[in-house]
Amino acid sequence: MKKSLATIGVLAAAALALSGCTDSAAPSSSSAPTDGAASGEVTKVRVAALPIAETGALWAAIDEGIFEKHGLEIEVVPAQGGANAIPALLSGDIQFAIGQPFGPIRADQQDLGVAIIGDYANSLAEGTDVNAVVALAGSGITRPADLAGKKVSVNTVGAAGDLTIRKAVQDDGGDPSTVQFVEVAFPDVPAQLEAGTMDAAWAPDPFRAAIVKGGGTSVVQPYQATIPGLTVLTNITTQKLLDENPELVESYSAAMSEALDWAADNEDAVRSAIATNLKIPEEAAAGITLPTFTWDLSDAGIEDLGALAVEFAYIDAEPDYSRLIQQQ
Repeated sequence: MKKSLATIGVLAAAALALSGCTDSAAPSSSSAPTDGAASGEVTKVRVAALPIAETGALWAAIDEGIFEKHGLEIEVVPAQGGANAIPALLSGDIQFAIGQPFGPIRADQQDLGVAIIGDYANSLAEGTDVNAVVALAGSGITRPADLAGKKVSVNTVGAAGDLTIRKAVQDDGGDPSTVQFVEVAFPDVPAQLEAGTMDAAWAPDPFRAAIVKGGGTSVVQPYQATIPGLTVLTNITTQKLLDENPELVESYSAAMSEALDWAADNEDAVRSAIATNLKIPEEAAAGITLPTFTWDLSDAGIEDLGALAVEFAYIDAEPDYSRLIQQQ
């Protein structure tokens, strides 16, 4: 088991190193914002995304030429979470980010001018979900209440992962205030669990699946247990870009909407892209639970997440949803 779990983490990390920390589409002849579909020119766009299975839809759509058709060349910049990408958005180093919505929620509290312009992937309301809190066999952790007093990793502390875990622990009769959350990048989860640096970990596929298939326990699917169908990842940009370059936002939105619709109907291509970009075997990619890919924010559950954040004192008040959520 140790060999298999460590291999998943090492290979995923190696995928980032081998890519030089970025993934790019086909070469471009132009970097100036243009209407590429009409002019034949291509605009280079930097998009932050996590090195996880859900990003397979983006990788596959790039390979399919969907973004190029809309006049865009996408450079994928690996990120650890939506909150981590916000400084890069505000500095203009990247134009868009695919990340959890909690980063933008916090940014709205500070009036930083960050907006969610579209969904990307939603968790599953029933069955095996796309992420879970997992623990190794023999840990004695089998239910949410068992996490009380334990050290649990999340990719970004103070976001949707630990918030929904706290709620699940509370609903199961445990004391959510005693859970100790530590920040660990998803590719490092298997090795860190084996090293005993934490008792349990919140992880998506392929890391969740590797741990469970290796004999570990799926303790709780916190999104499904608290806000079924909650968005896993959203598309994020700045109000500045919306105001100053609406044509670029429009092109990106149209391309991403088409890409997500295409990904929903082409799971084999998405799984192939996951295997290639995360450097995992095709058979491992075939067993990954995929989310619901969608651009539509109407069922994303962001308002429910904001209310839960207030309940657990993660934020003082709910955000201004009219400026935070700007469906394109």
